[in-house]
Amino acid sequence: MKKGELIFSVLLVPVDFVMLVLSGVATYLFRTRILDALRPVQFHLNLTFERYLMLVIFVSLLFMAAYALSGLYSLKSTRSTIEEIFRIGIASSAGIMAVIIYIFLRQELFNSRFLVLGAWITAIVFVAIGRLIMRKIQKSAITRRDFGVHRVMIIGSDKVSDTITKTLRANLALGYRVVKQLADPEVEEIKFAVGNPGIDEVILANPNYPAEKVSALIDFCNENHLVFKFVPNIHQALTVNYAVDTIIGMPLIELKRTALDGWGRVAKRTADAAGSVLGLIILSPLFLIIAFLIKWETTGPVFVRLERISRNRRFRVYKFRSMVKTAEALKTRLLKYNERKDGPLFKMKNDPRITNVGRFLRRTRIDELPQLINVLKGEMSLVGPRPHQPDEIARYEKHHKKVLAIKAGMTGMAQIAGSSDLPFEEEVALDTVYIERWSFFTDVRILILTFLKLIRDRSAV
Repeated sequence: MKKGELIFSVLLVPVDFVMLVLSGVATYLFRTRILDALRPVQFHLNLTFERYLMLVIFVSLLFMAAYALSGLYSLKSTRSTIEEIFRIGIASSAGIMAVIIYIFLRQELFNSRFLVLGAWITAIVFVAIGRLIMRKIQKSAITRRDFGVHRVMIIGSDKVSDTITKTLRANLALGYRVVKQLADPEVEEIKFAVGNPGIDEVILANPNYPAEKVSALIDFCNENHLVFKFVPNIHQALTVNYAVDTIIGMPLIELKRTALDGWGRVAKRTADAAGSVLGLIILSPLFLIIAFLIKWETTGPVFVRLERISRNRRFRVYKFRSMVKTAEALKTRLLKYNERKDGPLFKMKNDPRITNVGRFLRRTRIDELPQLINVLKGEMSLVGPRPHQPDEIARYEKHHKKVLAIKAGMTGMAQIAGSSDLPFEEEVALDTVYIERWSFFTDVRILILTFLKLIRDRSAV
């Protein structure tokens, strides 16, 4: 981590403390100066501002302890704004629950319930605002003054290497400056480039770079105190997750297919069950309207149950019928019009099997909402790789089958990145990254981004 990034990470501690104290003061003033006209304050003698301020300072330190436990002070510069605000909300809720439990155990009523509730809400808002301001300042310092930037050399000339270079050059606020890009250099060529014009970080983006050169490159970076990073290919990702156990003093290493395990699986299944029940209840009136429109336009069932595979198990996925009844029988005649030439998937822009109502359902992605039934039954998850067809899987290569390691999802990394327009290999790579790096916060982020994409994007058909 660069010194500039470290400075801004450390500054978050006092900024959070100041914003927490300000949130407590704002809550007190709002109750005593504004709400006092509607409901007179009764605690001004027992809870003076000076005494309240001391309590606020103590509670602020408690909140900051909760922030530390939730990872808000970890030296990670790539956390998204959504994830950060979500963590602030969770940690603040944990902090206020600790305060409530303390009040309960003392068997005393606090002077004002409004102050407790108000301080909780304002703490989330104030801390989030403080961190957003710090992000703006940091981005401004990086963009305008090159404060704490990474001067990088990228090794590789393939599509991935070019994408990384273009992305870093187009987004200066990320804090990277691409000084040089070399296709397939020898170590001596890299040594010369490092000294002229000056580089402090090397990114190996070429997955086919020879192993003996990689070892020499790593040694060179270590000797010259350069940061070495590399973009893993889909095969290198196989060793990301592992666990160590011991039997009679002998260590055993388990290579895990996914980070989704233990309490993570419990939390994910709990969220799936709660989310599917809530979704089905809220959307039930919409389901009735759509059922009427489908039956009104064409004969046939409201739902279709399509055979899919998830975790090597066959199940029937529910969807609103968007095609004519004989759609599957007609598919064989249309295979020659398949627009997806990069993999086993079938995609046709103006598919004649789609009905008028079905076209609307697909464009708005409403046709997939009945999959909440599959989520409730435990056959699918809210977030995960897309469900796969048996005939497609039969044509998958070995590394493609990695996406079958966990339950299929209603939405996922591929959907928010490009959905059906995404090349098949990129879709597999994104789903593989999700499987390897799963976290509950990632699921929340994907769900939020999916909702935003549903509002803005109409490219499903």
